[in-house]
Amino acid sequence: MLQDIPTPTSRQSRGCVLETERLALRRPTLADVKAIAQLANDRRIAEMTRRLPFPYLPDHAVEFVNSLGEASGDTVFLIELDRQPVGMVGVDWRAPELPELGYWLGVEHWGQGFATEAARAVIDFTFEEFDVEHLISGARVANPASRNILEKCGFQWSGVELHRFEAIGSSTPVDCFKLNRSVWSSLKNWGTSTRR
Repeated sequence: MLQDIPTPTSRQSRGCVLETERLALRRPTLADVKAIAQLANDRRIAEMTRRLPFPYLPDHAVEFVNSLGEASGDTVFLIELDRQPVGMVGVDWRAPELPELGYWLGVEHWGQGFATEAARAVIDFTFEEFDVEHLISGARVANPASRNILEKCGFQWSGVELHRFEAIGSSTPVDCFKLNRSVWSSLKNWGTSTRR
């Protein structure tokens, strides 16, 4: 029953800060625009992320942050390491019955486990705060690192679909994944995040 699923704005996600072993996740603000634009303005990130344009300009970051108002359909967190932005993670609620996990990191922060750590914190937050039975996500077939992150978070492969990527201006094959609440519950021993 879709009406039983709360929207992100009906919970305390707006002012929530999630803390993991190494990271802090918080709502991005206009003060973060410069850092977001610097991190996201890399073709290697844009080509693996459906909604990021390339080049990614400060105006894109301003528009993005402004879109996160009370009517937003997303639960979005800026990922910080030692108080410095390193990427973004969140859940897209445009299809409430199919909440979708997404993430990206600045290239210099790849390969250090930050995306997995941040994704797990947001997965926990989503299943703990919202009445949803599953999350979906995807990774370009050409992006084995992202597929690995999803698998480490318990997502199970559900097929391949074509999805449009703004930066490349066309559709490309994407491995689709799904994480059920029951699987998440059984894997929850991966560690904890705290909230402030």
